[in-house]
Parts: sequence; structure tokens; C-alpha cells
Amino acid sequence: MADASFQKEFQETHNAYRAKHGAPQMTFNSEMCASAQKWADHLLSISEMKHSETKDGENIYYMSSSAGSNPTGKEAVDSWYSEIKDYNWSSPGFNGNTGHFTQVVWKESSEMGVGVATDGKTVFVVGQYRPAGNMMNPGYFEANVLQAGREEGEQEAPPVVERSSPKKTCTLQ
Repeated sequence: MADASFQKEFQETHNAYRAKHGAPQMTFNSEMCASAQKWADHLLSISEMKHSETKDGENIYYMSSSAGSNPTGKEAVDSWYSEIKDYNWSSPGFNGNTGHFTQVVWKESSEMGVGVATDGKTVFVVGQYRPAGNMMNPGYFEANVLQAGREEGEQEAPPVVERSSPKKTCTLQ
């Protein structure tokens, strides 16, 4: 179960990343925490990673180690956010390699829940989000997944082109 320290770190890490992308802070929803916890417990019991049938958005983090594992709330969120490196900003949209990242920073999502289940060696972390992100409607990714440091609707600055005087070259033969 996600203790208060895990929840605090999970929320703070989400909100730090969201702030970089012009998305508002997330708040915890106790009903969603209960749902996420129930699903995390289920995943541990079946030792399989799969999504629940929730109508909310959902990210799942899995880790297993024979030496044991005790991940932090930051570790799970950092793992999801790390997918930013594969996001194609010039062609916004859903991609299976970046769906965790886009859900973390999805601007319209405002509430979340988290659940953690572990047997000491295997860990499942389930994050649930409301309203769900990764909506495929036209324009939704452009409006909800903003580049870091950019506000909604703000256009990327054109590249600076340095002009210099032409250089003369001479080729000896």
C-alpha cells in the first residue's frame, strides 16, 4: 500500500514535471487511490502487468529484483516521464512508447490516485488519472501535451540564423 511518504513523493514528482509543461497541479482522489490500490494488489496476485477496465487514465510501473526492491514514488514517475525522449513534438499524438509520459503531463487531468503492491521482490505501482489523458480526438495532444517551458498556444520561436560575410577560398593546384 502507498504510505503517506510514497504518495507525497508521487504527487510532488508529477506536479514538478507538469509545471515544466504548463499543466496545473494534480490532487489526490481517495476513491481513485482505493481503485489503484485494488488493481496493484490484483496485479501482484497474478504476477502479470495489464491495464484495468477503468474509464480513468492509467499508468503501471513494474519492477522485480531477486535482491528485493523498495521503489519510491519519484522512481515510478521518473520512469514514465523518461519516455519524453521518444515523443515526436513535430507530429503530436499517441504512441505506445510515450503514453506514460503523455499521461503524466496531460493538461486536462486534474485528479489522481496511486496504489503500490509488493511482496518484497516484485513491485507494481498503479497511477490512475481523471479525466483520462491520451484522448485521440483531433487537436487533443496539441492542447494537452505542451513542450517544456512553453504555454498552451505559444509557438516555437523560429531558429536564429546567423549570417556572416562570405568567405573566399582559394584552391591551389
